[in-house]
Amino acid sequence: MTSTVNDIVKQANQGSVAAIIQVLNEKLADSGVRTRAIFADNVLQILCEAATAEQLEPSELIRQIRQTLEAISPRNIRRVNINSRIVREQQLLWLDEISRDPESQLLWSQEITLNKPNIFRHILNEWQQNVPLPKSNLPTRSAGQQRERHQFWRGLVGGASASLLLLLGGWALYSWLGAPKTETAVKPAPSATPQASSPPQPTQPQTAVSTLQPTTKQDPFPIAVRIAEQASQAGLTAQSQAQWLELAARWQRASDLMAEVTAEDSRYATAQDRVAAYRKNKELALAKANQHTAPSPVESAPPLTDSTPTPP
Repeated sequence: MTSTVNDIVKQANQGSVAAIIQVLNEKLADSGVRTRAIFADNVLQILCEAATAEQLEPSELIRQIRQTLEAISPRNIRRVNINSRIVREQQLLWLDEISRDPESQLLWSQEITLNKPNIFRHILNEWQQNVPLPKSNLPTRSAGQQRERHQFWRGLVGGASASLLLLLGGWALYSWLGAPKTETAVKPAPSATPQASSPPQPTQPQTAVSTLQPTTKQDPFPIAVRIAEQASQAGLTAQSQAQWLELAARWQRASDLMAEVTAEDSRYATAQDRVAAYRKNKELALAKANQHTAPSPVESAPPLTDSTPTPP
C-alpha cells in the first residue's frame, strides 16, 4: 500500500494530471469535495464540486489545495485556476461549459500561483527516489566486491554531503536576501453587464463573500435552442462512441435549460414540449453510443428528429 501511494505521489510530482486528481480527492475526502482537472494553456484548471456551498468555502478550500500542490510540487505547473460549483450530472466538456457560461455554472473561481519548491528538499527527494531498492536472494559477494562497494558508497555519501552543504549555504543566503512571494485575490465570475469603474479596494484573500452573491440570470430559452440546433447538426455526422456521448450531454443541457422557463413565461408550453423532446433525443444518442464499443468508423446514423423553434 505504501509503495502504491509513493508511486502516485511520484507520478503527480512528474506532472501527471490523473495522479494529481487522485491525491487531491484523498486529501479532500473528509470535506465531501470531489475534484476534476485539465491542464490547458499552461494552467491547471481544477473543478471542485460538493453538495452544498458551505463545503466549498473559498478560503479553507484554496488553502488545502495550495498546501497539497506545493507539497507535491508538480513539474511545469505553477499557475492553477480553482473553480467551484454545486455537484451536478457528469459533463464530458465541463471546461467548455464553464468557459461559455460561468455565471450559471460557478459559485466562484480563483487563480493562484504555486510557490517554488525548496531546492534543498527537492534535490534530496530526487536522490532518494533514484536510489535502487535492495533485492533479496542475491548471490553472496566476494570480499573484494564488498570492499569496492563500500568505497563507492562512502565516496557517494561524501560527495552528496558536500553538495548538500553548498546548497544549504546558498539557500540560507537566498532566504536572508528575501524572495518575493506572489499573492493572488479571489476573483468573481465575470458579469455579462458592464459596471461602472470603482476605486481599487484592499485585497483580502481570506474573504470571498462577494463571489458568492447571486448573479443576473440569462434567458435559458434561446440558449437551449442554440445548443439543440448545434446538437442536431452534429448528429448528422456523429460516428464514434465519444461523439454520441458528447451529443447526449448537449441534449441533456438543452433539456435542463428549457425546464428553467417559468410558468409565467408566454413560451412555457413550448418549453415543456421541448423538455420531453430533448430528453428523448438524449436517450437516442446514448443508445447510439452503447452500440459503439470502440471509436471505429461506421455508417452515418440518421439525424435525431427534432425541430427547434426560433426563439421569439
